[in-house]
Order: sequence, then structure tokens, then C-alpha cells
Amino acid sequence: MRANQDACFRCGEKGGAFDISGELAREWLRLPANPNGRLNSDVLKPWINGLDVTRRSLDKWIVDFGHEMGEAEAALYEAPFAHLAEHVKPARSRNPVVALRTAWWRHRRFVAEFREVLDGIDRYIATPRVAKHRLFVWCDSRISPDSALTVIVRDDDTTFGILHSRFHEAWSLRLGTWLGKGNDPRYTPTTTFETFPFPEGLSPDIPAADYADDPRAVAVAEAARRLVELRDRWLNPPEWVEWVDEPVPGYPKRPVPRDETVAKALKTRTLTALYNARPRWLADAHDSLDAAVAAAYGWDADISDDDVLGELLTLNAIVP
Repeated sequence: MRANQDACFRCGEKGGAFDISGELAREWLRLPANPNGRLNSDVLKPWINGLDVTRRSLDKWIVDFGHEMGEAEAALYEAPFAHLAEHVKPARSRNPVVALRTAWWRHRRFVAEFREVLDGIDRYIATPRVAKHRLFVWCDSRISPDSALTVIVRDDDTTFGILHSRFHEAWSLRLGTWLGKGNDPRYTPTTTFETFPFPEGLSPDIPAADYADDPRAVAVAEAARRLVELRDRWLNPPEWVEWVDEPVPGYPKRPVPRDETVAKALKTRTLTALYNARPRWLADAHDSLDAAVAAAYGWDADISDDDVLGELLTLNAIVP
């Protein structure tokens, strides 16, 4: 569907040991400027993959020299470059692909379109490509997503709410593929997102500001925000977690357990564990969201999944 194009991406692939621990990244961030007068923050980004979404944050960062920086320029970022020379270059030097051997300091796959559309927004929506539960989360735009995530470059709560409704989940399960021993569903830009018909007037090709006053959009957004607030409060209780700044400006805050006892308890607080248990408050929040999304389509809140798929298939056929 044309309305859904240029909004959903499978992001770049690093193609080597470009990821580093948060501890090492912060050590490099505290270093003085490099010989070129630039700080290491130019090439260091917090990094997120599927496990960060379904479990707890792994506190990983990534060295990213972009897709145009030459070797001599990259070498001016002394510590990150030396690390890649030790941990990435040996494997890349044996790679049969000439471009990967010669430009060993660059990631294997760079998605320029994603970086372009991301410019100017503060957050994006991410979902694991393969997972037991179809989960959507907000990510700060300064965080670099791994290729194990499918990313939707929208920053409005209405889009988030529509995607996290049972209607989009039913569509994605029917049109998606399955992977692994657990036969977990896979979510891709082409099969599950670009084919999905959004409610009329609320599609991804329309700026969110244009429907900000639409009562349907407002209701979905309010229910989506409530769901995220409840989940975030459960995942990182403020009594247990302190949000701290990174050593230099320009990065999002990160959650830090207040003590070792809390750190141990937090390991069990994951989105997978939450959705496995599906406590009453979570079910209620999703029911409220589903009711708002159903109303946006003009459906009854208790419409069956089979009827949903029929309605969506009809919309897919008549909307270009």
C-alpha cells in the first residue's frame, strides 16, 4: 500500500564485532579530544537489538563510522579505531566480498533511507523481527537499532496504538512467516507492515499533526500512552531504578538499579515475562486500546479476529 511506504525498515547490519560494552563506551567518552579535535561521541552510539526489547537492556554500544568515512579519517578516532583494528579487521580480511575486506571499519549494511527519515524526530517505534509476542516499544532516536529489529519511523502515539492493537497483530500473524524451533512469528516491512490498511485518515503518509484533533486519533493515542506508562512503571519502578546521564551530553538517560538486591529482582522484569503472565491490568490496558482502535475503523469492540481479517483484506483490496 502506497500510504505505508518509506516508513518501516529493517535496519543496517554490523557484519562484525562493532558492538562494545557500555562500560568501555563510557571510558572512551571520557577521553580528551582526538588529534582531529573531535570527541569519540562522533562515532559511538547506544545500540539496541531484539533481546533488549524482549528481556532487559544489555547496555551495548556500537562503533559507527558511517558509510562514507575513509580509513585515514576513521583512524583519527584513536581508541575506537584501534579496537576495530583488533577485533573486526582480522575477520574482515578473510571475507570473500571485496568491499567488506577493503572497507573493514564500516558496517556491512547501511540503510541511508532510514537515517534520512529519522532526522528531525525524537523517537521511533521498534519491534523484534522474530519474537513469541508481537511487542512494540518506543526508542530514543539517538539509539542505533540492530537488524534484528523492524523499525517504524513515526513518533506519534496514534500510530503506536494502531500497531499494538490485536487487529494489527492478527494481520501480522496471518501474513508473516515463522522461524526457529519455537516457530516464532516474524515481522517484516514488506509482508506485515506495508500491506496493512490503517484507519482512513490515520495512515503513515499523513503527518500526525494533521489528525491531532481527530477524536479517533486522540482516543487511540490516550490509550496507547496509558499502556506504555503502565508497562514502563512495571519494568523500571522508580523505587528501584535511577535514571542517570551519560558522561557527555547528547545521549538518552539510562536506568541504573539502586542496589544489588534490586538488580537481581529486575532481571525477572522483562516484556516477555510480562506478556507471558498477562496480568489483569495489562489485559485491561490492551482492551481499552483495542476498543479505541476498533472505533477508529468503525467496528464493534468485540469484533472477532476472523471478521477483522476479512475487513482488513477488503480495505487492502480497495485502497491503493
